[in-house]
Amino acid sequence: MAKIFTKKFDQIFSYFLELYPNAQTELNFDNGFQLLVAVVLSAQATDKQVNKVTASLFQKVEKPDDILQMGFENFEQSIKSIGLYKSKAKNLRKTAQILAQGDGVIPSTQDELVKLPGVGEKTAKVILHVLYHQPVIAVDTHVHRICNRLGIVKTAQPLQTSKLLETLIPNQYKQIAHHAMILFGRYFCTARNPKCADCKLQEICRYYKDLPKTKTSQKNR
Repeated sequence: MAKIFTKKFDQIFSYFLELYPNAQTELNFDNGFQLLVAVVLSAQATDKQVNKVTASLFQKVEKPDDILQMGFENFEQSIKSIGLYKSKAKNLRKTAQILAQGDGVIPSTQDELVKLPGVGEKTAKVILHVLYHQPVIAVDTHVHRICNRLGIVKTAQPLQTSKLLETLIPNQYKQIAHHAMILFGRYFCTARNPKCADCKLQEICRYYKDLPKTKTSQKNR
């Protein structure tokens, strides 16, 4: 059974990497603190929306002290176009205070990262993967969706998916396929109108197999 599962992973991740060989985060940043800010802002927002805000914000903010020197109202106004901006502004200011009181270095463990205001498990894993190149997978709605569709897991919530993937997916895939999975869910295996007809994983895809035959035939025309 383990060999069958390994073969399935080989097929899935080889395809992801074929589609997105140079996959990386679509958030723009120049250093670890800017990455942290961008990832916190990205909760319930698109990377495109975040990049639009940070294009001007990061001209002023490079380190924790910069947020503190801006003043809370100015900082809040600078991210106003992002959803939940009020709570994000408060959390980022508190995080900036914590980091400024220390050495300013972004924590390199999940346990330490989630102690920062506004940083949950998913945000922490993005930081660990992008900044510290650790073999973790941050499960967003896209990763959760494709893992369920492909039959890798059968879960109701991203957090459940995350816990299962930690034990199911070999470390070498966690390291190289993290962003490829996100891009596959974001642009290919989308929530609505996924590109099933163009997908090479039809044979092993639970979602595709469960499609009504009439709908399946139409998708393949």
